[in-house]
Formats: sequence, C-alpha cells, structure tokens
Amino acid sequence: MSFGPEEIVALVHQGATTRVAAPDAPPRFAPGDRVLTRNLNPPTHTRLPRYCRGKRGEVVRVHGVYAYPDARALGDDAAREYCYAVRFTARELWGDGAAAGDTLTIDMHDSYLLPDPAA
Repeated sequence: MSFGPEEIVALVHQGATTRVAAPDAPPRFAPGDRVLTRNLNPPTHTRLPRYCRGKRGEVVRVHGVYAYPDARALGDDAAREYCYAVRFTARELWGDGAAAGDTLTIDMHDSYLLPDPAA
C-alpha cells in the first residue's frame, strides 16, 4: 500500500495510528515486570536501539497492540505485537559514569523482550 502526498497529509492531520485490535491472548508482561532485552542484530530493520540490547529494565506501561514495524518494513502488514514502555536506569545502559538517579523509558515491542531470569 502506498500513499501520495495528499493522503499522507490527511493521515497526519487525522492522527493516524498503527494501533490494532487486541488479539485473544493477554500481554506477556505487566507493569512492574522485570525484563531483559534480546540482543538482536538482524540484517534488516529493527526499532530496538543498539544501546538497549542485552539490558535489564522494568515494564511501566502496556500500550496495547500495534503493527510490528520490523515486519512491516519487510512488507508484512499483518504482523502485530504488544508494545510496552520499558524503563532502564542510565547506569544499566551506559555504565557507572551515568548519573545514579537518571532513567530512560523506551517503547519496545514484545519480541524484543524476555522475562528477566535474575528477577
């Protein structure tokens, strides 16, 4: 599916979203769950930031189910996954030189996450 300039402008003004109806299965994670990000290095598109790979964080919100951008970039418009807000400490991401109280919250799709075995 492709859009021309007029359609894109209309979608922006409408507030277009990639949110889709929830599947029959509940989300794997809930707020408060400790997670470990996967260390993915695909040869194609991913929205999993490299600095977050293999890091531990905490789910702070379940956003719902959205089109999965990694698959959509490859032409699979049917792929959808839960998306979560995951909070990381700055020290988890960047080491002891980062400020002790700083955190970063990033939206992450289900397939980026594993239950934290240390939790």
